[in-house]
Amino acid sequence: MVVRLRLARFGKRHAPVYNIVVAQARSAQTRRPLEVLGTYDPIPRPAPNGEGKPIKDIKLDISRAKYWLGVGAQPSDPVWRILAMVGLLEPKWQVQKVKELVNPVVGAPKEQRSMGGGEKVRVKIGE
Repeated sequence: MVVRLRLARFGKRHAPVYNIVVAQARSAQTRRPLEVLGTYDPIPRPAPNGEGKPIKDIKLDISRAKYWLGVGAQPSDPVWRILAMVGLLEPKWQVQKVKELVNPVVGAPKEQRSMGGGEKVRVKIGE
């Protein structure tokens, strides 16, 4: 029995709220989970005091999440990102700078790094 940590969607249309759940890997997204670890609201809300960036609400039972990770539950990619934000896991992907993506060979001479005769490069940044 493979157990996964994943998101189960709830909420209204255009206003999703996700439960962070422990479920069997082959069960449907809406099927009853083994355990609900917390909630995640992906829609940014204004900061409580009105200053600073908007925040996304994450509520998580950290001790139960540690337990399930300890017994071998595999987190899905979105849950991995949430657990990395909380500090339970190392980030799966590191954010690269644009220079590193355009010129992957940093220590090489400029002639080897150039992209050639004015070719355009499309770079996708962020998650």
